[in-house]
Order: sequence, then structure tokens, then C-alpha cells
Amino acid sequence: MSTPLKPLSDYVVAVGEEAETKTASGLYLPENAKEKPQTAKVVAVGPNAKQIKVGDRIIYKSYSTTDVKIGTTQYILVKEEDVLATVK
Repeated sequence: MSTPLKPLSDYVVAVGEEAETKTASGLYLPENAKEKPQTAKVVAVGPNAKQIKVGDRIIYKSYSTTDVKIGTTQYILVKEEDVLATVK
């Protein structure tokens, strides 16, 4: 996926993944019960990002992001230090 955003410094641009619509036991969640997703797929990285690369799935601190909507896509900008882990 190409992005119109070019991150600076150690910022990461990612696209959030959809929140789960049902629990592990099979119960469907109502719309207002869904939490903001905290996993995302990285689509661009700044020149100073050392450990994150394009294509990684990341878990990030949800309160430390900047959300930007361009067209129909919602992008998340987060500093590399606020990325908690990558998901294999």
C-alpha cells in the first residue's frame, strides 16, 4: 500500500486494523462495546526509525497517536518509541 504521507524523524505511519466483532467464545459485540484497535500495519517509516519497517504489524500506545484521514483511509502517526511490540 502506498501512502501520501512521508513521515519525518522516527515517526511511523500505519493503518489501524479493525476491532474484533465477536469474542473468542462466539458472542457478537455491539458497536459501542468495541475498543479502538491497538494494532496496525506499517505503511511508511521515517528515516530515523531503527527497528520498525514497512509491512510490520505493530502494537502501539493508543493515547500517543495522531490520526489523519486522507480520502477514505484513516492513518495513524506514532513515534517509534511509542511502539510497544511487533506482531508475527
